[in-house]
Amino acid sequence: MPVLINKTIPAFNTLSDENIFVMTQDRGATQDIRPIEVAILNLMPTKQDTETQLMRLLSNSPLQVNVTLVTTASYRGTHTDSAYLDREYVSLEDIRSRRFDGMIITGAPVENLDFEDVKYWDELGEIFEFTQSNVTSTINICWGAQAALYYFYKIKKYNLDQKVFGVFPQYYDRDKHEPLLKGMDDVFYMPHSRHSCIKKQDVDKCKDLVTLCWFEDGEPSLIKSIDGKQIFITGHIEYDRFTLRDEYLRDVNKGLPIRRPLNYFLDSGVDKVNMNWASAANLLYCNWLNYYVYQITPFDLENKDE
Repeated sequence: MPVLINKTIPAFNTLSDENIFVMTQDRGATQDIRPIEVAILNLMPTKQDTETQLMRLLSNSPLQVNVTLVTTASYRGTHTDSAYLDREYVSLEDIRSRRFDGMIITGAPVENLDFEDVKYWDELGEIFEFTQSNVTSTINICWGAQAALYYFYKIKKYNLDQKVFGVFPQYYDRDKHEPLLKGMDDVFYMPHSRHSCIKKQDVDKCKDLVTLCWFEDGEPSLIKSIDGKQIFITGHIEYDRFTLRDEYLRDVNKGLPIRRPLNYFLDSGVDKVNMNWASAANLLYCNWLNYYVYQITPFDLENKDE
């Protein structure tokens, strides 16, 4: 089934060229089906790249998914054209009365700041509260995951001396048959690009959280709330083939101290990479849509409490 997006969003042509089934929202409105409503709060500076990455994953489900793009009103980034944001994005005030089956909250390049020092922290808190009452299940990514863990459970983030940068193996308890990980290989891979982390012991102390996946050293990489309303991914499994490369070259060109991403390039150059996380990314998002959204969300979103 298609993902429903405006034809004016660059992802529409990109995904069409990849033979991914996309449909305009006007055409989708004529279909005799209730699409899954997913909001994406996009906090990344490269908004159009992030839109494409997430919509590509949402399109691989057999469900029809209608996407609403959301941005913060209290802070307007400078990397994306304002006219594009005004045309394609809405704010919390625009959707406050709506209900969504799912929501995705992206990462943001503000890891070195204390949460309360982020310019849009108060607004983000309102959005987190919105997910509790108006969203069936929410995926929080990278800094977005750290922010949500701090907001809901007071779990701290810790700054790192060296950036976690590369593609790393992820491990999980296969005997627990977690629906979110159904179909995964015994070990799967996920890109990470962050300057901070959360600690296993802090998550373990919280009875409302379950660690689903971890690194070799036990650091959590995928966590969920017991009720499944909140999913936390500390990496970027949604990344495209060359996203890590582009981040690496960006920092090199700025003269910033950055090591080459680990377990990523196939040789000493920057043109050949080992993309070994695509199938896991597709499974993770399909499983989320199926088990934590579609099978739980009510048919009539606007009257879900009745």
